[in-house]
Amino acid sequence: MPASPSTARAINDRLALRLLQQDGPLTATQLKTLTGLSRPTVADLVERLQGAGLVRVVGESGAERRGPNARLYGIVSDRAHLAGLDVRTDSVAVVVADLLGATLAEATLPIGSETATDDAVEQAVALLERTAHRAGTAPLHSVGIGAPGLIDPVTGELRDTTGLPLWHRRLVRALQQRLPATVHVENETNLAAVAENRAGAARDHDTFVLLWLGHGVGAAVMLDGKLRRGASGGAGEIGFLPVPGTIGTPSALNCDGGFHSLVGSVALCELAAAHGIVTPDGGREPGAAVAVRAALAGEGDSAAFLDTLADRLALGAAAVASVLDPGCVLLSGEVGHAGGDALAARVEERLAVMSPLRTEVRAGLLGGTAVLRGALLAAREAAQEALFTPAV
Repeated sequence: MPASPSTARAINDRLALRLLQQDGPLTATQLKTLTGLSRPTVADLVERLQGAGLVRVVGESGAERRGPNARLYGIVSDRAHLAGLDVRTDSVAVVVADLLGATLAEATLPIGSETATDDAVEQAVALLERTAHRAGTAPLHSVGIGAPGLIDPVTGELRDTTGLPLWHRRLVRALQQRLPATVHVENETNLAAVAENRAGAARDHDTFVLLWLGHGVGAAVMLDGKLRRGASGGAGEIGFLPVPGTIGTPSALNCDGGFHSLVGSVALCELAAAHGIVTPDGGREPGAAVAVRAALAGEGDSAAFLDTLADRLALGAAAVASVLDPGCVLLSGEVGHAGGDALAARVEERLAVMSPLRTEVRAGLLGGTAVLRGALLAAREAAQEALFTPAV
């Protein structure tokens, strides 16, 4: 059955808004070419979107004659603001942006393990409020949060997870109660995969697995352009993967003895020290990343350190490849970013020996910023879904 005139108008408006968001600003002639719509139809939709406050004239195209078709139309990007949060075990980072994703303000706050739960929540909420205020007067429409731990696939809420601070769960609830904004929470590694897929090393792949290598380890599974979260939201909990070379096996409450024990930041700092490479921060993420960069620069017994690290990473990558056959594995997080192409090549070489399935290994391009970028993308998508969907 053909669409009604009102439905057809809504579909056309939505298409035009997506094009303006992705490729804008655009002239009416360019919109006509990209949409395949007639000139009168494009003129009507532009007038309609301007009237709705979604689109405005932002300039003129110098390549065409002056007149209505030479005007450049763009999204009203300051109609609302977005926020992304990267919630770590000991800090929270915030970025506020407009509807096109341009950063307006950002801030980071350390939160020590000795901080009381209520105080930690209040500090994090206040950080977001201050940052949003610095960004301007536009209302905060959507907030995306990247956090460690499992997200309940039914409720969309962060689940209780052993070893993670209680303020993580309380923060999500506090933001939902105090802000006139929609709040979305997602596993941090999943958001990193979204960011690498949209703006990083996996832009040319719709099927890949991302290995997050930071203080802990995790994996995100992207198949056919969609995140796969699993029945309980736990797909990618690769830190619990039993592997050779560890003492004991992991348990339901602790990933010690699993893949985490080989490639977590504490393990990497210990490995670096054994090879004469000095690392700061007692095994935190920067220390592990510094160790990899120092080895690549030739410090200590660098070749042996990098070879052992690649051997360890290949164990997890081989398990992923044998089950999912993703064709591509990204080494992301601070450690994967620090290792770059040199570490990725070492892992790919070992993986080719261990598995008959051809798997390319790449270094993530976004490093430690991937989670925050992914959180902002999630907020942006939610806002556009709500604001850029004209009524039928």
